[in-house]
Amino acid sequence: MHDIKWIRDNPEAFDAAMTARKVEMTAQRLIDIDADRRRLMTEHQEMLARRKSISGEIGKLRQSGGNADDLMAEMGTLKDRIRDAEDGQAGLNEQLDLLLSSLPNVMDADVPAGENEDDNVEVRKWGTPGRFDFQPLEHFEIGDKLGMMDFETAAKLSGSRFVILRGGLAKLERALGQFMLDLHVNEHGYEETITPMLVRDDAMFGTGQLPKFAEDLFRTTNDMWLIPTSEVTLTNQVAGEIIDEAALPLRYTALTQCFRSEAGSAGRDTRGMIRQHQFSKVEMVSVVAAEKSNEELDRKTRCAETVLERLGLPYRTVVLCSGDIGFAARKTFDIEVWLPGQGKYREISSCSNTGDFQARRMNARYRAAGDKKTSFVHTLNGSGLAVGRCLIAVMENYQQADGSIRVPDALKPYMGGVEVISPRG
Repeated sequence: MHDIKWIRDNPEAFDAAMTARKVEMTAQRLIDIDADRRRLMTEHQEMLARRKSISGEIGKLRQSGGNADDLMAEMGTLKDRIRDAEDGQAGLNEQLDLLLSSLPNVMDADVPAGENEDDNVEVRKWGTPGRFDFQPLEHFEIGDKLGMMDFETAAKLSGSRFVILRGGLAKLERALGQFMLDLHVNEHGYEETITPMLVRDDAMFGTGQLPKFAEDLFRTTNDMWLIPTSEVTLTNQVAGEIIDEAALPLRYTALTQCFRSEAGSAGRDTRGMIRQHQFSKVEMVSVVAAEKSNEELDRKTRCAETVLERLGLPYRTVVLCSGDIGFAARKTFDIEVWLPGQGKYREISSCSNTGDFQARRMNARYRAAGDKKTSFVHTLNGSGLAVGRCLIAVMENYQQADGSIRVPDALKPYMGGVEVISPRG
């Protein structure tokens, strides 16, 4: 959500920011609507004051036996004008709020310009892709050989873009989620949190999913929404709150199921688990003071990278360009893990700083000790990691010629002594 006062004071900067986002919106259009709204507010206040004054004059005239007919007529006219002004204000408020809430965040100045994901800029790389003395398979081929990844039965139950995991692969996915949570809680200082997976409109609006991305979501028949990520529930915990600055930063993590309609992804990643309607993910959310958010973004990204390093999975980190960055983000780092079956890096985590964009939508603020003034918090989110995609990466990077999968050392304590997941006999 944008601050109309900032737009009035910085019209050129706003126009440049929207141009960089390829959004056809000018500061002047918003300023004109705001000017009409403020004019009506002023007229409304003046009419209310005049009505109060007339009421006093009528009272005096009646006490003295004077004629108050003209004043009564004016009072009647004022009543209609006041109602019209109130209706006009309400309409302009709604129009301005709708426009402001539909506009993406202003990007940081150092976000690279670009058209799409091909223009993202690599900032670092870790690990060396392994060499195989056989042709490495993709995860769904491995899963089929193991007899533990069943898309056909899942489709019978739910349709396309669902999967059933069995046996060793089901255990491996559970182990990955537990490993990630333990790492983020015990070493990275996040508080483990269990949140609802059904939310109201306000929560989706607060983190920027509504109104713009309704088609990407699943909605229930009683007008609740299934979360696309626990970013929604973790971040909205501070909605409407004023937090003591001494309590910041707040860091939350959760392992939840996530639900996405994948609208617009027809024909993309139709085989396997890369793009599912339902998947599990460990989320990391931070709520910080304004001056700390850039530092927190770097910290959060390192937390996500550490998961892959502990698992021995090669990755690269890129900063998203202007044509690929998300609606609510002002800067985003994507982490892409190496998949030997595909022979390329694929996204496994996005870590974003939204600045005060979400906080304005949620009215989430903080106050320094001894200060009466409040400021909007800054919120950040990141995948730590997408568990299903991490399962894919482990399967492909640790596959063996006989169709089995070696269990990474970091996961062995979570696998009950299992060191190799072998095909069913």
